[in-house]
Amino acid sequence: MAKTGVLLVNLGTPDSPSVADVRKYLREFLMDNRVIDIPYILRFLLVNFIIAPFRGPKSAKIYQELWTDRGSPLKFYGHEVEGLLQTSLGADFKVILAMRYQSPSIKLALDQFKNSSVKKIVVLPMFPQYASASTGSVHEAVMNEIKNWELIPELKFIDAYPTDVNFIKAFTEIGKQYIAAKDYDHYVFTYHGLPERQITKSDCTGKCIQDITCCDTLHEGNRLCYRAQCFATTRELVKSLEIPEGKYSVSFQSRLGKDPWIKPYTDFLIKDLPGMGKKKVLAFVPSFVSDCLETTIEVGEEYKELFEEHGGETWDMVPSLNAHPMWVETLKNMCIK
Repeated sequence: MAKTGVLLVNLGTPDSPSVADVRKYLREFLMDNRVIDIPYILRFLLVNFIIAPFRGPKSAKIYQELWTDRGSPLKFYGHEVEGLLQTSLGADFKVILAMRYQSPSIKLALDQFKNSSVKKIVVLPMFPQYASASTGSVHEAVMNEIKNWELIPELKFIDAYPTDVNFIKAFTEIGKQYIAAKDYDHYVFTYHGLPERQITKSDCTGKCIQDITCCDTLHEGNRLCYRAQCFATTRELVKSLEIPEGKYSVSFQSRLGKDPWIKPYTDFLIKDLPGMGKKKVLAFVPSFVSDCLETTIEVGEEYKELFEEHGGETWDMVPSLNAHPMWVETLKNMCIK
């Protein structure tokens, strides 16, 4: 009987690329108060009467581009990792994949651990950099389920691993294959963005956003600052990939609405690069460990088109870790520490 349960959690994906399923996914995802952190009634009206009705059909078309014979990449790569990690850890562990939104659910996974009488549960969100809207939401959902159990096992929550040695090695191995194949003149490290208010709300230093040097180092005061973690990941990757100073940029993508999000913005950067003589670019997306809408479509296709429209010649994207052996090793090490 397994002694330790390992709960792998990724963000989630619609059950299918149909408009109905995409709307269902958007409603669950965006009604999370850690994702859209505004009063409930305003969030309810915004999501149910504006975003889901109008954005649903457009998002469904994009999901149809992303979908494969195996379904959603985020889900099928997740299940592949689930199996590989189970094999690597052995019979003393029970590994289960869950999604924060939609299926397979966190509740279903935790019920399996409960029925198996595991002595310990390791909660491992598949987000290298901590954010309240991602890792924080996963931890809250797990605690909300487990708080009602009569017998609560030992719990270990993994909060972040932006500079984990094996995580960096995994992205480096994939990236070096691209760097060896072409002569790029610039590298872009693009991360999913967040509203600035979500960064400042969790700031305990009083420096965030106002002090642009705060993210230059990762220290105890900003250890779980999302922006600082993204810059820390970049520094480690740049060092590992031996990219010279001046040949790379860090930016943030996927912003919505009119409120200020953390900067610099990736789409603004892309428009400027060709005019600066940087016409052959390789993009990394190290905030995602599985290919999904934001990597394959947004960075791989939409940003490529934008770059070429502004005079760029080559825009390539390094794939996510997906089921890379070093990524599985990274997860294994975090589970047994």
